[in-house]
Formats: sequence, structure tokens, C-alpha cells
Amino acid sequence: MKNRFHNPIYLLFAIATATSGCASLAPQSTAPEIAAGVPSAFDRTESDGPYQPARWWTAFEDPVLNNLLDEALTRNFDLAEASARLRAAEARARISKSGLFPQVNAGLNSNYSDSPTAGTSFGSFPGATAGRLQNETYSSSLAFAYELDIWGKLRNDARAGRADAIAAAADLQAARLAVLAQSITSYFDIVDARHQIALTTRIIDVLGDRVEQTENRYSRGLVTSFELYQVRQDFRNVQASLPQRESQLAATEGQLAVLVGRYSNNMDELLGKTLTPKLVFEPVPAGLPIDLLAQRPDVFAASQRLESARYNLGARRAERFPSLSLSASTGSQAGNPADMFNIFDNWVLNLGAGLTAPLFQGGRIRANIEVADAQYAEQTAVYARTVLTAYQEVGSAIERYEEERQRYQFLFSQLDEAQATAQLQSRRFANGVGSYVDYLDALRAQYQVQSSLSSAARDVALARLGVHRALGGSWDEFPRAPDIMANPPALQGEE
Repeated sequence: MKNRFHNPIYLLFAIATATSGCASLAPQSTAPEIAAGVPSAFDRTESDGPYQPARWWTAFEDPVLNNLLDEALTRNFDLAEASARLRAAEARARISKSGLFPQVNAGLNSNYSDSPTAGTSFGSFPGATAGRLQNETYSSSLAFAYELDIWGKLRNDARAGRADAIAAAADLQAARLAVLAQSITSYFDIVDARHQIALTTRIIDVLGDRVEQTENRYSRGLVTSFELYQVRQDFRNVQASLPQRESQLAATEGQLAVLVGRYSNNMDELLGKTLTPKLVFEPVPAGLPIDLLAQRPDVFAASQRLESARYNLGARRAERFPSLSLSASTGSQAGNPADMFNIFDNWVLNLGAGLTAPLFQGGRIRANIEVADAQYAEQTAVYARTVLTAYQEVGSAIERYEEERQRYQFLFSQLDEAQATAQLQSRRFANGVGSYVDYLDALRAQYQVQSSLSSAARDVALARLGVHRALGGSWDEFPRAPDIMANPPALQGEE
């Protein structure tokens, strides 16, 4: 039998198979200098403790908030959009991977021709009579085509597509964190706004009594008109702030409605009448490892897009070199449909191999390489900036959280003093040794401290949210502070 390797088709196939997959023109994967030199741990942390990501918002022990966030994760349209982009990226990854496999196609063909013999070779010889030539053929085929990936072009394209799909998955996670953060922010703004409206209403009542008392004292000549004017002006200013607070509350509820995919007039059943999230005072554990940055979806997405750009550069470099493709087809051919399936007598086989080398492309290949190289440099800079920004955001978030906790503690101590003063003035007035005006002033001072404390509580919650978002997760459970977001306690003698 003839040695099959004397056939050039088999020889090309053997050489290509031996060399396929041995070459990769993508640059080596190296971290940017700024990313490689990142510190080993974060600064500004207090207590020791391991880090365990979790559904950290459940630490607020608020079923309304939990239901709200579950609905946001289910119904938010930004997440639906990001999910659709992920599906498209995964499909593109499968498309880029398909080039690594043989392409197989099946076909059925039929042809019929009817033409005159005059003017053809069949009617040109002496004595030939005019007539018609009819031909009818039927064929079935199975075609095979395969490009051998000698220089790694197809593999690099597939890897680039896969990295883009993974980056899209990280983008979806980043969108989830953004929706959670926006929903939690809006929720605590609503809690604070409701609290501020309730306190403003109480202050208006107190100032209304204060104006009445001042008018009585003015009529008796005990105060000047200037003092009366100041009390009235203060009363009107607080009254004017109430519609503004109510408008702000309505706008915030509308923003939250968009986040959960609802119309604003359907938010009452989701929010309810009473909102009582617990303020969490957990300190940030000491020595958080820098590896936590890797779980941030923006950092992970940037790293995957850097890998995609690296593989894309390798694929474009491979276009400078020859490509070898193999093809084969087999089937049967006959003059009628029944004989078409008699493959033992009517079989057809075609084998082919093609070697294509670029000679002149008008600079297209070189320009594509320059574009890919520039994109790789761009993604390198993006990744380095993302890591640097993430590290800075974590440090700033931890610092802000610590400062907001201290600020809240200061205001909480003021509340104790304000409540004690109001209770003292209430007892003095009840015993006939103090004035009702002094009691009203002390009561108003207490409400103002409570108003500041409510805003401070919201700021603590949002600062904690900032740390969670910066780290991409949570930390271990620690003892909680008292519930300060509830309604302030009523004072003695207050109706």
C-alpha cells in the first residue's frame, strides 16, 4: 500500500497537528506596579476578628428593610439590564470559542437542466440532428472544515471572550451592590425624614405655646416687642420647614419606588407606618487583609478586562502568520433520488488543505496590533487606577465610619443632658418655682438634639453601608447599640 504521508494533504495535517497549540503570542500576565505594591492590610481598624461576607443588611434587624431589598434585587430594572448584558457576553464567549471546534454541515441538493444540443459539442459533429440535452442529479453531502490553531489566535480569542463574560458577571454584581446601597440609603433617608417631620411637628406645637406665652407677657409689659418679633419669626421659620421636609420625604419615597420597580403610590404596603431599624455599632476588625479588594466587583471586572485585552493582543499578533485550514466532504451523487442513498456505489470524497499567508493588507494587520496593544495599555492603567481607588475608598470609608460613631456618641451625651434639663424644668413648673416658658425652651432644646441625633444615626448607618460597599461584603457580628431610631420617649407632663 502507498505510504499515506507521501500525500501532501496528510503531511500538512500531521505537521499542523504537531504544532497546533504550542504557540501563544499573548504577553505575560503581570500586575501593574501600583497594584503589585499595594499594602498588605488596611489602616484605621480597631478590634480583632475574622472577615466573613454575608447578607450584612440583616444586622439592622428590620423586616421591612429585608423585604424591601429582596424586592429590589428581584424587580430592579438596572439589574435586569445588567443581567441581559451578561447573557449577551456569555453568548459572545461561546461564539468566540466555537472557532476551536470543527465546523460540520450536512446538505441535500438536486439539479435539473434542459438545454438544446445545437451549438454545443454534442450537435457539432457531421450528421448530428438537433435535439435537447436533459440532465438530472441528486446529491447528499457531509462537509467538515477545521482551522488549526498553530499560533494561538483562536484560543486567545476564546479566552478574551471568556474574560469579557466574567467581567460582565462582575458588573452584574457591582450593579447589585449599587442597587442595595441606593435602596438602603433611600430607606434610612425616609426613616430620618419621618422622624424629622414628627419632631418638627412637636417643635411647632412647643413654639406655638411659646408665642402665646410671649404675647401674654408682652401685653403685660414684661417683654419687648423685639423679643416677641423674634419668637414669632422663629415659629414661622419652623412652620415653613415642615412642607419642605414633607416634599423631600415624598421625593425620596419616589426614588425608592423606582429602585424596587414600583409606582410611588404603591409604596405604602411595602413601607408600612412604622420603621424601626436598629443602629449597628460594630467596629471594623483590625488587620483586614488586602485580599478583600479582590472581592470588590469593580476590581475583579477590571482584572478580567485586563486579561481580555492581553489575550486579544495575542490573537491580533497571530494574524501576521500563515493559517492552515483543513476541509473534507463526503456524500453520494446519483441521477435519481433512490440511487442517492446507494452510498456504496455512488460515494464521493473530497479532501483539501489550504495554507494562507498574509502578504499585503494595506497596514490593516499592523494597525490592529497597535489598537490591541493600546487597549492593553489602557486596561492596565484602568486596573491600576481601580485598585488604587478601591484601597483609598476602603480607608476613607473606615475613617468616616469611626468619625460618625464618635459624633453620634457626643450627640447622645447631649441628649441625656437635654432630657434631664427638660425634666427638671417640668418639675420646677409643676412645683410652682419655675416658669412655663423655661419648660417650653428646655423641651424645644431636647427636640432639637433629638433631631440632630436622628440625622447622626442615619449618617452612622450610611457610613457603615459605605464600609460594606467598599469591602464588597460584611464583617463578624458584634454587640449592638440601643435602638435610637425609634420614637423619642415622652417626657413627664408631655401629652
